[in-house]
Amino acid sequence: MSDRPTPDPRTAYRHFRRITTRWHDNDVYGHVNNTIYYTWFDTAVNQYLVEQGVLHIEASAVIGLVVETRCNYFAPIAFPDTVDAGIRVAKLGSSSVRYEVGLFRNDDPLAAAQGHFIHVYVDRAARRPAAVPPAMRAVLESLLAPSN
Repeated sequence: MSDRPTPDPRTAYRHFRRITTRWHDNDVYGHVNNTIYYTWFDTAVNQYLVEQGVLHIEASAVIGLVVETRCNYFAPIAFPDTVDAGIRVAKLGSSSVRYEVGLFRNDDPLAAAQGHFIHVYVDRAARRPAAVPPAMRAVLESLLAPSN
């Protein structure tokens, strides 16, 4: 039995964010550079939080700092593909959240890449761990993945 992850289907994710690839996302090998995938993870999650009214980039007293991240790649994505970034919350602690993101190329049913990142929420000024604010917690609970 292999420890290698397998791509998730779209149904494994709670919310989707459409992302358009750009010409300069491709690298010299003709596909999107691996570093871009991490920007898509960040964009999908943070844009969702902003739209839900629980993250104000310049003013929120509590902000999320990335302490861990990982990505597994299954199939290439290249310009001019469209990407659907599926997001879910795998674990919601008192001051941390594990977000999982699946990146789906065009209408493909399985993720071309998937990964996670962990935010530890901190007081903006002191940079010390802080409880996830109640309004944000409610939004994050709506993204919780079903228990295994």
